[in-house]
Amino acid sequence: MAQQAITLKLAGKSYSLNIDSEKEEVYRLAEREVNNYLAAIKQNNFKNWTDQDYLSMAALKFAIANVDMRQSRELGDEDLKRLGHLGEEIDAYLNALKG
Repeated sequence: MAQQAITLKLAGKSYSLNIDSEKEEVYRLAEREVNNYLAAIKQNNFKNWTDQDYLSMAALKFAIANVDMRQSRELGDEDLKRLGHLGEEIDAYLNALKG
């Protein structure tokens, strides 16, 4: 995989990174999403909040979204297993009818 140097700007600070070239769009979209969320939460003007506080809340938001996504995938896997077992039961029933 080819590497590429990019610079992302998060919360007004630039970060130079070396990434896989095919991942650039993902990094750019993530940069935009973080900065959009920070702008939205800063509109609330929480008293005595620093940029670190806003970044902490952004990190928490994205971590919660990640956990939710993992949990929903786990539920999806369980549903697929149940469907697989139902399929096996139906096959066994149909095979019994043939016999």
